[in-house]
Amino acid sequence: MTPVGSATSRGSDFAALSRTVQEAGLLRRRHDHYAWRIGLTVAAFAAGWAVFALVGDSWWQLLTAAFLAAASTQLAYTGHDAGHKQIFRTRRGNDVVGYVHAALTGLSYGWWVGKHNRHHANPNHESDDPDLDIPILAFFSGQAAGRRGVTRWTTKYQAFLFFPVLLLEGLSLHWSALDAVVRGGVRNRGVEAVVLVGHTVAYVGAVLLVLSPGKALVFVAVHQGLWGLWMGCAFAPNHKGMPTWADGADLDFLRKQVLTSRDVRGGALVDLALGGLNYQVVHHLFPNMPRPHLRLAQPIVERFCADRGIPYVRCGLLDSYGQVLRHLHAVGAPLRAARA
Repeated sequence: MTPVGSATSRGSDFAALSRTVQEAGLLRRRHDHYAWRIGLTVAAFAAGWAVFALVGDSWWQLLTAAFLAAASTQLAYTGHDAGHKQIFRTRRGNDVVGYVHAALTGLSYGWWVGKHNRHHANPNHESDDPDLDIPILAFFSGQAAGRRGVTRWTTKYQAFLFFPVLLLEGLSLHWSALDAVVRGGVRNRGVEAVVLVGHTVAYVGAVLLVLSPGKALVFVAVHQGLWGLWMGCAFAPNHKGMPTWADGADLDFLRKQVLTSRDVRGGALVDLALGGLNYQVVHHLFPNMPRPHLRLAQPIVERFCADRGIPYVRCGLLDSYGQVLRHLHAVGAPLRAARA
């Protein structure tokens, strides 16, 4: 898709939208919602490990691995909400929740918050959005043209490789967390180190204590692979295949967020599966809005954009994946054509 273009002065459109959203009470905290959500998610995660201990050295543990992948994803969603200060108004309260959930999933909370904040500040920016910096994939033509060697081959066929590559996303997240802590690129480095070491020792120890080496290896592959796939499938529909932009584009905050984001339609099941990230446009405009309010704010934001002639993209879940794959295939087309 072509980069977004320039725009004229628009005054304070976002300020007007923000007033409407605040007057509707959609930025107030929802401690009740997060109390039961966190309680149920942690209980499910604990139950999964209890079943793991009871089942013992059996191939039935692959079902346990799949269940734990789902629970780990839900834990990661809560960590995401904490990183955006959706749960409490103060940093301290959100950080406590964030670090606890990072400990359960084996991530670096500080690394992720820093990376994700850069993405929110520059969504789909061709040089400043870290979510576009994936060496084996290309999301716009200039990026594809610069690929060499193995990454050139993966870019050629990236539409076919996209979902298989997501199976490695879990390992990539763990590696990035470790690298950030070792290099000292996070605040509270000591806490982060304790979190990662504690998680690794507990996870590896539990798996090797219960399972034989062969089953343990397969269990970890299924658990981490499905977790990474689920996480990737939740984040991919949000921006991939939407317009990109570069320095010099005249975009105000409202249009920068709306034009580069895509909403995914669906009911409660889609909300649960995607952790509320299916309301990506609203989330980018109001990142500290509690998750249960995103659905309520969505029609308000969509009508506001329609009144001002701002394109607002909203589609079904399968359609969103189709758009992503078609875009990736198109970006890789010049490289496939040049192979002769």
